[in-house]
Amino acid sequence: MTTTMLAFMIGPMEIGMIALVGLLIFGNRLPEVGKSLGKGIVEFKKGIKGIDEEINDAVDQPKQLKQSDQQ
Repeated sequence: MTTTMLAFMIGPMEIGMIALVGLLIFGNRLPEVGKSLGKGIVEFKKGIKGIDEEINDAVDQPKQLKQSDQQ
């Protein structure tokens, strides 16, 4: 059982080799990939913020209606 666990453990040398191969394959496109990834993250955060605002507005709307009915 321990030998199978040792076979799947990734050490720093293996991570370095994977990173080196990735750099060799995608090296010239890495700035483009990073830029696209950054834009994607920004758009995702904007979408989440929009959903949060819609939820808060939906929660606040019944409260505002109750307050206006009481006056």
